[in-house]
Amino acid sequence: MRALKIISYILIIIGALNWGLVGLFNFDLVALLFGEMSLLARIVYIAVGVSAIVSISTTFREIFEK
Repeated sequence: MRALKIISYILIIIGALNWGLVGLFNFDLVALLFGEMSLLARIVYIAVGVSAIVSISTTFREIFEK
């Protein structure tokens, strides 16, 4: 479970930084690295979204277990 949390956290940071770049400079780093909506870019976007769901789930689980 600890490894899942760490991986999720890293992917969330990547997603947040990418959104910051999009908002500030209209620059999508994921699209630049992997191509505009290519299969790899879509996988990265999906992984970031799933990571957010995992993070929400584990956070609420920890809150309500106490």
